[in-house]
Amino acid sequence: MAYDSVEESPDQELAARLAPHLALLAALGETRNITRAAERLGVPQPTVSRRLAALSGAAGAPLTRPDGRGVRLTRAGEILAATAVRALGVVETGARQTREEIAADSGHVVLGFLHLLGRWLVPSLLRDFRTDHPGVRFSLVQGSRQHVLDRLAEGELDLALVAPLPDDPALDRFALSEQELLLSVPEAHPLARRHRIRVAELADEPFVTLEHGYGLRQIIDELCAAAGFAPKIAFESQESDTARGLVAAGLGVALLPRFGPAPPAGVVEVPLSPRVSRTIGLTWRAGEHLTPAVHAFRDYVRAKGPRYA
Repeated sequence: MAYDSVEESPDQELAARLAPHLALLAALGETRNITRAAERLGVPQPTVSRRLAALSGAAGAPLTRPDGRGVRLTRAGEILAATAVRALGVVETGARQTREEIAADSGHVVLGFLHLLGRWLVPSLLRDFRTDHPGVRFSLVQGSRQHVLDRLAEGELDLALVAPLPDDPALDRFALSEQELLLSVPEAHPLARRHRIRVAELADEPFVTLEHGYGLRQIIDELCAAAGFAPKIAFESQESDTARGLVAAGLGVALLPRFGPAPPAGVVEVPLSPRVSRTIGLTWRAGEHLTPAVHAFRDYVRAKGPRYA
């Protein structure tokens, strides 16, 4: 395989030569003295002098000048030393963030989840986990099942809470719970008086569904196909609350999880026969090295998560 060669600019070459000696330049910038800089770095003064001579050669100009029995930085040396102080500060910040990233009590977890799980499951898990791990930071990413799984596969997420769980050998997973799905119908709909409904009876009903890529849409399409018909889609949404609002307005029926202790005004929830449910679970990339914070949260969800679901 051939690769295009990219010639480094003189600035890039000099930066590459300077990078290993940022601490030396920063020490000089702060102490303005080679002897004190050598003491701060814990290296012999002749070593510092040799490194400065090499850097002066790379820069094309002296970085120090004689000053009595010692030396001082030249204007070029002052510029590079000031730059090194700023650059070293950035590197030190990165080192601190790296230590925090890999520490169980001060790490960072990027968690993806379905919109609907953000109402109850995710807040409960995070609240109780952070009781014992208050220093762990979370970045939360919501979206459709497919969106979340795509970002997980691309390495943008550490963990993902989805439903149904993916059947993908590239992902490890475990189930938290089974969540029953109910048919939501308008309050005045004839089916609202039923105790149970078979999917086959819905062939002529207009459906309010979530868009393709959402787990609920996948389940609806599969259920209807198994019953011998394609659902008549009246409206597609990205939010289950919007779907329920459309049902309450009499614009169709929807297959959704139970809405809290009671359905919202204008909506009646009717169980399906046979019972229909979806599996909620946690997934991550198979074989992936998990940082201590991610590992701790995954194990917490495995042990405590089912009580929330």
